[in-house]
Amino acid sequence: MVQSLNKKIDLVIPATSYLGFTSYGKIMVGDNAFEYYNDRNVDDYIQIPWNEVDYIAASVIGKKHISRFVIFTKRNGKYTFSSRNNKKLLRVVREYIPSERMVKSDTFLKVIKRGLISLFKSKRKK
Repeated sequence: MVQSLNKKIDLVIPATSYLGFTSYGKIMVGDNAFEYYNDRNVDDYIQIPWNEVDYIAASVIGKKHISRFVIFTKRNGKYTFSSRNNKKLLRVVREYIPSERMVKSDTFLKVIKRGLISLFKSKRKK
């Protein structure tokens, strides 16, 4: 059994991890770390200390609905999660991560537009 990094738990919420195959479990937000534990496999867990979090990007649909969010770490890459209430979860996380390091991710159309612009700029340079 894994030992939690947190001394005090602020929120426990059902969630989905999109690391590799989709897995279902619980997210625990506490005073020292962001933790995800799989419901079926006790050896499948993710613990991210707050000092390792670089920034968090949320995928916002419309003006209010947050479909999922990605935690970018300083050394180990990125982790994608979704919970029952992402807005509530990110409000609790905001107590430990400054709001300037919590950003809204680009929409699909912005990514396509940026790709097309860079494609045409590279052809002009040649």
